[in-house]
Amino acid sequence: MTSTSKTAATNPAGKRDRTHYLYIAVIIAVVLGITVGLVAPDFAVELKPIGTGFVNLIKMMISPIIFCTIVLGIGSVRKAAKVGAVGGIALGYFTVMSLVALGIGLLVGNIVDPGTGLAVTDAVKETGQAQVTEAKNTEEFLLGIIPTTIVSAFTGGEVLQTLLVALLAGFALQAMGDAGQPILRGVEHIQRLVFRILAMVMWAAPIGAFGAIAAVTGSAGLDALKSLAVLMLGFYVTCFLFIFIVLAGLLRVVAGLNILKLFKYLGREFLLILSTSSSESALPRLIAKMEHMGVSKPVVGITVPTGYSFNLDGTMIYMTMASLFIADAMGTPMSVGEQIPLLLFLLVASKGAAGVTGAGLATLAGGLQSHKPALVDGIGLIVGIDRFMSEARALTNFAGNAVATVLIGTWTKEIDRERVDQVLAGQLPFDEKTLLDDDAAPAGDGAASSREGEDKELAKA
Repeated sequence: MTSTSKTAATNPAGKRDRTHYLYIAVIIAVVLGITVGLVAPDFAVELKPIGTGFVNLIKMMISPIIFCTIVLGIGSVRKAAKVGAVGGIALGYFTVMSLVALGIGLLVGNIVDPGTGLAVTDAVKETGQAQVTEAKNTEEFLLGIIPTTIVSAFTGGEVLQTLLVALLAGFALQAMGDAGQPILRGVEHIQRLVFRILAMVMWAAPIGAFGAIAAVTGSAGLDALKSLAVLMLGFYVTCFLFIFIVLAGLLRVVAGLNILKLFKYLGREFLLILSTSSSESALPRLIAKMEHMGVSKPVVGITVPTGYSFNLDGTMIYMTMASLFIADAMGTPMSVGEQIPLLLFLLVASKGAAGVTGAGLATLAGGLQSHKPALVDGIGLIVGIDRFMSEARALTNFAGNAVATVLIGTWTKEIDRERVDQVLAGQLPFDEKTLLDDDAAPAGDGAASSREGEDKELAKA
């Protein structure tokens, strides 16, 4: 811990401070994007490729970062049982929280009842039917976890495919023992390279934010937002309550932490998600920041990537409320007996909507097609505001995964509480230049000496 403090103290403050201007520029870009979208909507829509290009730049870094993080975490632990315990606890927690999010969405959706009185035109019906072709069923999702080749896992953009290959590689290196040390050293160097590239890419964030926000505002406009404001407001309020009551309560009770301090630490990531409308844009930085905060590599490497597919709290709430909204708008409100089977299906089907803008809409269409096809025509009612709701979905998903990482680290005793307090207090600043701690002491558990020895051995090798 001392070495880390010295490193933080000796790093030139000026280099770190320059990134503050970057995120101020992002805020300015968002405001300019909204202005352009309202003043010149046709021109603003043409700016969409700028935002898409920036998000794609971030996405190209996700697979190598996940691979390196998981391989280093598992390969240096030496105990497969520890990795299995983390994965089991994570999946159990994700399932419970998904059900909680569905339940909250169901409760609020039935109370607010926002869809009554809307008209469904032929154009709306056609838009809804078009979404069905994009949805994946459960079988396709499960088979899609297996990549065609090991290399294709890095080129296909599927998080779960990369996760599978990384787990296999990590356990293989674990079984190789000392013979696998040179490979682990190589992966460690690759990780540093990838994070350095990511830090360079982030300087394009203001341009990407401007293009994304301008296109969204220009395509939707104010008129479309007014007619659907009740649904949007209800959804935002529900996400707010879920985060600051459910997640904040769990974080306080289990880990003894204030959620506002955690969110302040992750403030730049929230801003990035708000401007790009995709939680995937912040996935690499969440991995780096959770490790810096004091959660062990195995917990971060397994919880964060898996959570991006299995812990979509915001998506759960969205699909619940959207289903009820469409049913009311179509004049065929669902009874509780109809709602529960649909939501249980969406609980499984949503696992394919991993942080990708628009994927939640396609998954919703697939769920309605399977359980109540007549409601698919109403999907077109929410297409106009889906992007705005996507931002709230992404922010909630990200918050849920950040909290989950801390909780699972606490339950498995794979978190350095002293370091957590120092980081959240601002005593150990995050290195925005490298996104890594060169001399950081590894996060440990109650009996962390063995893991620390292994990590030091790896560093010296």
